[in-house]
Amino acid sequence: MTAALPLPAVDLAEVRPCLEGAIPAIMATCAADGTPNVAYISQVHCVDEGHVALSFQFFNKTRQNLLANPRSTLLVLNPLNAVFYRLHLRYLRTEESGPVFESMKAQLAGIASHTGMADVFRLRGSDIHEVIEVERLPQEPLPEALPPPPPKPNFLAVLRRGSARLSAACNLAEALDAALDTLAQDLDMRHAMVLILDSTTQRLYTVASRGYLTSGVGSEIALGDGVIGVAARECTPVRIMHMTSAYLYSRAMRNSLGDAQPHNTDIPYPGLPEPHSQLAVPLRSAGRVVGVLFVESPLDMQFSFEEEDLLVALGGQLGAAIDLMHEAESPCTEGDEEPGAVGTPRVAAGPVLRVRHYRSNDSVFINNAYLIKGVAGAILWKLLRDGQQGRREFTNRELRLDSSLRLPDVSDNLEARLLLLQRRLAEQCPSLSIRKTGRGCFRFEADGPVELEDITA
Repeated sequence: MTAALPLPAVDLAEVRPCLEGAIPAIMATCAADGTPNVAYISQVHCVDEGHVALSFQFFNKTRQNLLANPRSTLLVLNPLNAVFYRLHLRYLRTEESGPVFESMKAQLAGIASHTGMADVFRLRGSDIHEVIEVERLPQEPLPEALPPPPPKPNFLAVLRRGSARLSAACNLAEALDAALDTLAQDLDMRHAMVLILDSTTQRLYTVASRGYLTSGVGSEIALGDGVIGVAARECTPVRIMHMTSAYLYSRAMRNSLGDAQPHNTDIPYPGLPEPHSQLAVPLRSAGRVVGVLFVESPLDMQFSFEEEDLLVALGGQLGAAIDLMHEAESPCTEGDEEPGAVGTPRVAAGPVLRVRHYRSNDSVFINNAYLIKGVAGAILWKLLRDGQQGRREFTNRELRLDSSLRLPDVSDNLEARLLLLQRRLAEQCPSLSIRKTGRGCFRFEADGPVELEDITA
């Protein structure tokens, strides 16, 4: 009789396709007296190369066994090739907050909503287990060959092209376009956006998007709201593979002026009305979060761990670009009009623009329509007031040094504010425009007469 060959040990990375939630895992535990118990596990999360996290939802027999005996085994199945793996685990601790917990909570909310069990599937904690060993089990012959999975792009080649686009960018607008071009052209991710964190208000504002009916530039999300807000707050990627009601954005944007304010200052969020797959990746630079790169799809199971890895790598370079793409504050190139010069006011032939500014939060309304608020609103109000005196040329440096603008500290990305303002004007009020004239300087123009009203209350 031939002795059975030992099962080959494999790396945990090979098991990652099994942890997408398409097929539940089976967990075996033992009580203190040796009595075995087998149960299905809703979610298994890969923490790193040596640890996994399992969802703790009920204080059931499995939970009691783990507290009495930390050793367990987990059986998982790769849905792409029907290969089983057995993981030998040792329970370490339970986390009730933090990046792993929040990421699992978001994914579990998607599973629960997809199965109609949102009131049942509630994460109480993330059980962290050490992976002692991983075995690939012998594969049984199948009556029919499984259809091959859809082909995927060469992710390393995609990253190389995306990195080349980003490295060629000369300003923030080009860097944002480079990232979104890579997602759309090389990964077929048709719905995407980039948001930047306002360190003062602790809110994220949209600066670029693709694939939506409206750009949503200027729309805001608070830290912790939705997939985007959780990814930024916890500094961790958050990926959902099914439709989820728990992370919709209908209530993510709040009216920052309060109910008593007579005008609404919400810019509509551009997201899909019914997303079935979502992936939010924090953009980091110098150890802190500067924004979020977000993609979504109307289809289920669109973003695997491979797409997550790629967006994390691409997001690392984009985060550095956002943080460091402060254009040189040197004077405009020779031949340009001297920044700050006062010239003869232009003869404006367009219709009158009635602009109202609220000092309480620097919100700006043009012809009773809301345009912008906050730092970008304060900048626009300065440009409009100076424009009344005939000024058209400005520099980034003077904006940073102007105490009347009440700008945040120097670490705040002024380039992002100017880009946001420029795009909002192009979309909502083309009669006002910002045009770059050189490194660190720009021209502000109005195509019609402007009437200003400053509201102090």
